[in-house]
Amino acid sequence: MKAYFGACGIGFGHVGRCIPIAEQLAKEGFEILFSTYSEGLEFASRLGFPCRRAPPIGFAVKSDGGVDFRTTTVNPGPFIASYTVLRQIAFELMTMRAFRPNIVISDSRVSTIVAAKLLKVPCITILNQFRITIPAKRRFVRLAKLADFGILALIGRIWTLSDWVLIPDFPLPYTISIGNLRIPKRYLKKVFLMGPILPVYPENLPDAELLRKKLMVDPRHTLIFAPISGPVKEREPLLRLLEEAFASFPEDYEIVMSQGKVGSSEPRILKGGCLRIHPWIENRFEYLKACDLVISRAGHGTVAQTMVYGKPSILIPTPDHTEQLQNAIRLEEMGIAKVISQHEASTKVLLAGVMEILRGNDYTKRSAEVGASIRPYNGVNMALEIVQKSLGLKL
Repeated sequence: MKAYFGACGIGFGHVGRCIPIAEQLAKEGFEILFSTYSEGLEFASRLGFPCRRAPPIGFAVKSDGGVDFRTTTVNPGPFIASYTVLRQIAFELMTMRAFRPNIVISDSRVSTIVAAKLLKVPCITILNQFRITIPAKRRFVRLAKLADFGILALIGRIWTLSDWVLIPDFPLPYTISIGNLRIPKRYLKKVFLMGPILPVYPENLPDAELLRKKLMVDPRHTLIFAPISGPVKEREPLLRLLEEAFASFPEDYEIVMSQGKVGSSEPRILKGGCLRIHPWIENRFEYLKACDLVISRAGHGTVAQTMVYGKPSILIPTPDHTEQLQNAIRLEEMGIAKVISQHEASTKVLLAGVMEILRGNDYTKRSAEVGASIRPYNGVNMALEIVQKSLGLKL
């Protein structure tokens, strides 16, 4: 049997959540092939999976790391954008014909779905949002309305060309992307909330106290974990800002920050060990379980992991990234996170946020309660069940 993964290559999140599924299928004897690009290609290749470099597609980024919606929609223009999509579809068709998969899994890749449909190969789509949204700032309102009823609605229908659509989110009341999961009734039979896809679950690790000893964390200190991920141009402004802010934190805080740079792991040790900046952390889930608080972007995968591990967080959404802003607000509504704008994230504001979360213990208690409630939802197991149904197998 062969499984083909066509994953969005922007950042590590899409490929990262395909990896646990691919690993389990490989253990069952499946031959695996990834089609992706950019950071996703780098990530999958580093883990040893066979990969094909797909034509990249993405969006423009401003100097603060925010999404430049105007440039993205105006330049390169509809004709070149259409040409890029057609190139992706042609590439997927060519690669699938050569590989001859039994099952195709698309993570947010329209081209993969279209190619699988044309070749009559069973297809499963993994998706953060059924409906794509754009910033509703005043100057974008007209365009947003047109997009909602036009091209973005069309993309929503394209997802359902798949045999199954799996959304790595939780049922109510813990749904993350609640504003974007308005699924038309005619599609409900093939669209499922599957729970998050994690490579390591909390129950697979030692308890937090043992991990803190292993990670050489001073038991008197508060441990803050800052796993910063996403595309390079989005990460860099926040990494610079956080390094400057963390350097001024009191010394009873121990801070471990990951810069999301695949391939290097030698950390910089600052402030006598109270601030450790790692290009990449292989055992990031050990830090996630051991920490008292997470400071991060608000990508779907990042916030889902933090929720499952029962940790309170400070979320700094990428500027003008609608999905991240909505995710962050949703966690704040649940009482498990505090949202801080990147433009306001000074040392003073961040430290005040940390103290607010940890001082009263309400955030910590509520986060632990949410984590315990959602832990049974295992996206990897559900994905494997759907593969099994699609192929008539028993894995």
